Amino acid sequence: MALAVPFYEALGFERRYGGPDADFTSFRTGGGFLNLQHADARPDGAWGRVIFCVDDVDAMHERALAAGLSPSTEPADAPWGERYFHLRDPSGHELSFARPLTLDRDG
Repeated sequence: MALAVPFYEALGFERRYGGPDADFTSFRTGGGFLNLQHADARPDGAWGRVIFCVDDVDAMHERALAAGLSPSTEPADAPWGERYFHLRDPSGHELSFARPLTLDRDG
């Protein structure tokens, strides 16, 4: 993080959460987000995750459950400003389905 945060800030990415000493940092870039996670912060050794922005996190969670899938988390509001849940694909890659909370308030 100590090297990554200044690198992405120099490129104009807007830091929304975390920082050089954090285990997790979130940036806004254009219409999307970049989330970085310190590898040592993950006991399961995950390298990171792909984040899919969806209109309704809870509906996507229900869809996953109805399909017989097993999300690793319940939908929750995160301190970095999004509602999300996580699910692993068949190869073990972590997927996040999220919606920025600011969209819920500001439209």
